[in-house]
Amino acid sequence: MFWVVYRGEGGYRLLSSWQGRSKHPWTILFLCLFDALTLWGAILLLNDRNYLYLFFLLITAISINYIYLSEKCYPLRYILPGTFFMFLLVVYPIFYNIYISFTNYGTGHILSKEQVIQKLEERYYIPSKPEEYYFTVFKSPDGSKFILALEDDKGQLYLGENGEIILRSNSPEYFIKRNHEGTINSINGYEKLTKKELFKYLSILQGIEFIKNQDSVIRMKDTSTYVLCRKQYQYLPQNDKIIDNKNNKEYRPVDGFFTSSEGEKLLPGYKTYIGWQNYFKLITDRSIATPFLQVFTWTFQFAFLSVLGTFLIGVLLAILLNDNKLLFKRLYRTLLILPYAIPGFISILIWRGLFNEEFGVINNILKALSISPFSWLTDATCTKLALVLVNLWLGYPYMMLIILGSLQSINKTLYEAAAIDGASGWQKFSHITLPLLLVSVGPLLISSFAYNFNNYSVIYLFNKGRPPMIGADTPAGKTDILITYTYRLAFETGQGADFGLASTVTILIFIITAIITQVNFGFTGALEDVKGND
Repeated sequence: MFWVVYRGEGGYRLLSSWQGRSKHPWTILFLCLFDALTLWGAILLLNDRNYLYLFFLLITAISINYIYLSEKCYPLRYILPGTFFMFLLVVYPIFYNIYISFTNYGTGHILSKEQVIQKLEERYYIPSKPEEYYFTVFKSPDGSKFILALEDDKGQLYLGENGEIILRSNSPEYFIKRNHEGTINSINGYEKLTKKELFKYLSILQGIEFIKNQDSVIRMKDTSTYVLCRKQYQYLPQNDKIIDNKNNKEYRPVDGFFTSSEGEKLLPGYKTYIGWQNYFKLITDRSIATPFLQVFTWTFQFAFLSVLGTFLIGVLLAILLNDNKLLFKRLYRTLLILPYAIPGFISILIWRGLFNEEFGVINNILKALSISPFSWLTDATCTKLALVLVNLWLGYPYMMLIILGSLQSINKTLYEAAAIDGASGWQKFSHITLPLLLVSVGPLLISSFAYNFNNYSVIYLFNKGRPPMIGADTPAGKTDILITYTYRLAFETGQGADFGLASTVTILIFIITAIITQVNFGFTGALEDVKGND
């Protein structure tokens, strides 16, 4: 509680007292909805025995309630939304990728171990001499329910309904009506299906099974018989192994598979921790390391050539446009900035058409000049050249605008002093223009390198990283960069997705980008010191 007073003509007077801010109705409504969703999520996580996520959910819910209900945490209410989304969209994906990189998560290893055990224990086999039952189907008047009469080879009659099978002598509640030959015509008013009608409901009947005991079920074999099927696999938790009841083989967990002593694996596998195996694959496995090294090298080449090319073109055009003697400068500026105004993906697709080997304008021009056309989309060297040219087209307007603004901020008296000293045009550029440009543009060059290092759209839209690398075990293309290579590892491999290996590559990309960012910060600080000394 605090008091607000002010000093008037008659001395100090009490203006108001305040004991706390009243809670806004929308705040209470938000917390009610949030707590309801939290309770629902907590129940689901508890049922799934996912205690780690349950712990974080409860801690988060308690913290949010405390922040919005306690006056001591009032400033945190403004920080919380941004912090929450930063954790959700930045921090959590980073740590989740790190976790996945230490697992075998991917095609064939999507499920957890418990889920795989459950799937295996749901498999049944037909013994060599099975118990067979001849069946007759009886349909309810509305056609939604069925009762099956099953008779074994000993003549015993069983009745099956709702997944349960009961011996006829133990089921007096069923009223059976027979004809004069003793054939059953109806059961509890359910009419018998003819053979023709049986085929109409065949898909439904194939899904009907009856549990006889915990190790066996009765399933449809053909249109006249049901057969007793026995559980094939049984998990022994005390020994952490699976027994094949069909041939008495034992399967133990090895690297995400239940594997026999002969090396036979049960499918599907399960997700498990494999340590540094994915990281070692990138270094030691030649079928993976060789294409990865080529992709890694081209990624740096592509980023470096893109930054260098856009910088040089930007400097050249900016110097020309900065010349006061140049006529029609506004027209030139408008024309030169057009690539920046057109959406990038449209420009890339247009350039892809221009580089078409059969019908593209570029090869048609070369043919008209009696020059042999190039294989722009199938030859690795030509495709790399085309990619750099396309990226230069997309990137030079940005660099031109930045450099043009920097040129106009350079003090003209520096050039006048250099001219008095007899400096040539090249000397003015190399000793005045370029050093001062790097002060302002240097950090942007580093940022541009980091951007082109992960420039997914140009590579994928132009040629999807192709042509492919022959003999590579991973889906690597000769023009893939790390980010497109990661995408193809995760979603385009013919052998199934390998999310674990893809996450490993993303961690490498993250480390490289973090290093570039740190260099950028250091470079920026160094340039600020230089500028301050000037």
